[in-house]
Amino acid sequence: IVEREKLFKPNRIIYVVDKRQEMHFTQVFRVSRLAELVPEDTKLQFLGFGTMNGKDGKPFKTRQGGVMRLEHLIRDINDAVYDKIMASRDEDEETARENAKIIGLSAIKYGDLSNQASKDYIFDIDRFTSFEGNTGPYILYTIVRIKSILSKYEAKGGDISALKDAIMPAVNAGQKNLMLSLAKFNATIESAYEESAPHKICAYIYELANAFNGFYHDTKILSEENEELKKSYISL
Repeated sequence: IVEREKLFKPNRIIYVVDKRQEMHFTQVFRVSRLAELVPEDTKLQFLGFGTMNGKDGKPFKTRQGGVMRLEHLIRDINDAVYDKIMASRDEDEETARENAKIIGLSAIKYGDLSNQASKDYIFDIDRFTSFEGNTGPYILYTIVRIKSILSKYEAKGGDISALKDAIMPAVNAGQKNLMLSLAKFNATIESAYEESAPHKICAYIYELANAFNGFYHDTKILSEENEELKKSYISL
């Protein structure tokens, strides 16, 4: 705390530590106040996190019984994703390995952040690497789908930068649902910040991905013959 005050003079310090350390940090903060190590208006906050558990409900351990290192978790996730890619697509090994790294990292980061920090949770490799449901790979899949639509639109001569004010009123339930989901962005970010709760952003992203995919299935985006409508879809 002395070092942080000296180097940064922050108005808020958040300690993200195992939730079982809460009493320790309550004492640390009290001593810091009594010793006047930080100004009275500097906020000292403890944010306790739970444990990442295996399917048996106990903290992740290796086959040898020790606590699993992050590098080993990443390796196991990457191998699981690689096997899925090779089983479902005809890709060369090098490309599959590179894609597995990207998808595997998204599975870990999203899987961890999507749970409320203070709660223990079960990290199921099969579920977290799935391309369906509330997972990092599903979010990535949706992003790739969106980028593909935009790329095809540009490849046919469309100019995305010229579509700033092109959005028209919704023409179907899927489009209306997507618009309503997008409108929640500011409130979601503010709430997540105020409560130090990144899982709220993940929940919103999942809702948004579902809303987009609903819109995608309800709407002929690139094959729409009405040019103004097509611009509206692409702009959205």
